Amino acid sequence: MEKSMIKTVAKFLVIIGAINWGLVGLGNLMGSDMNIVHMLLGGMDMLEDIVYVLVGLSGIYGLIRK
Repeated sequence: MEKSMIKTVAKFLVIIGAINWGLVGLGNLMGSDMNIVHMLLGGMDMLEDIVYVLVGLSGIYGLIRK
């Protein structure tokens, strides 16, 4: 995969992760579950975990890339 594609995918995943965590926090304050990843993939725990790992790796990539 070429670097610009990796950069684009990583950026997209970081944005999705940030929005999701913001909604999780807001949902907790309001007493509800607003975790979009869980809402979309709730029945597929392993896939949900893979998404979280990819978001984390994308954040690390964003920190170390030049």
